[in-house]
Amino acid sequence: MDATDSVSPAGTGAAEAAGAQPIGAARAGAERAGAARAGAGRRGRVVGLALACHPGPALAVTALGCALALGSGLGGPRSALVTAAVLTGQLSVGWCNDAYDARRDADAGRRGKPAADGTVEAHAVWAAATVALALCVPLSLACGALAGAVHLAAVTAAWLYNLRLKATALSWLPYVAGFGALPAAVALSLPGGPWPRWWTVTAGALLGFAAHLADTLPDIAADRAAGIRGLPHRLGARGTRLLLPAPLLGATAVLAFGPPGPVNAGGAAALVLAGAAALAGPPLGRRWRKAALAGAVAVAAVDLALLLARGVTGA
Repeated sequence: MDATDSVSPAGTGAAEAAGAQPIGAARAGAERAGAARAGAGRRGRVVGLALACHPGPALAVTALGCALALGSGLGGPRSALVTAAVLTGQLSVGWCNDAYDARRDADAGRRGKPAADGTVEAHAVWAAATVALALCVPLSLACGALAGAVHLAAVTAAWLYNLRLKATALSWLPYVAGFGALPAAVALSLPGGPWPRWWTVTAGALLGFAAHLADTLPDIAADRAAGIRGLPHRLGARGTRLLLPAPLLGATAVLAFGPPGPVNAGGAAALVLAGAAALAGPPLGRRWRKAALAGAVAVAAVDLALLLARGVTGA
């Protein structure tokens, strides 16, 4: 055997010692990279789950419930309970919506839908919706049996919207029921469970109807292509734009003229501001797709201020 073919035990050990550090470092680097990818994946799923709950509408309705609770004189702890009940209900509705629509959204290529683009699995979103709903039940009933029943009926209507009514001519009904139930549930949470004033419930219902029109308006064409035939889709974009100012102005008028006595300066100012926002939103929607919704939110803010000034409960 040639000398070049021989292997020295000492040489082998030296080679292993020389190569041990680079191999170990490479393995450690690969493990760190894998851990980083796994961590990024987990963070992505958490963010996706948060976005799948429709955070904008969920937080807006929760803030509305909190403002009504504080404005009605419930106090800090009781208002926090009402707010928690509203938040869990809204989270359950948002997650249910994204989970149920995941396949349809994926087929339509819609962006910003985590359950549809694979950021988070649909079954995980369903699980989150179920947990939120399970928390909503005791939190709602802790506000009072009747108040809890009213709120849970509204949450049930919203789930029915997601699962069935969204694609029918009754698509507006869950919005009317949900927004009308919110001031009622807050009033019934007060000691003694006083009935809400009729104009608060009526104004809430009208705002709910307007919210449905404004929220659906930008997506009418895409929804129609996906086979959804709710009321705004049957009216078409033009018909929806023409109808939208009516419930917005109606809600403000009910709050201004509903309470006994003459319309005060605040009511008159609210009518002017709401009228401007309601009438400007739909035409601007031709240039900015969310203009109608922004106008509806502005009117809702004006109406909330007027409602708090008038009071949530009473005969």
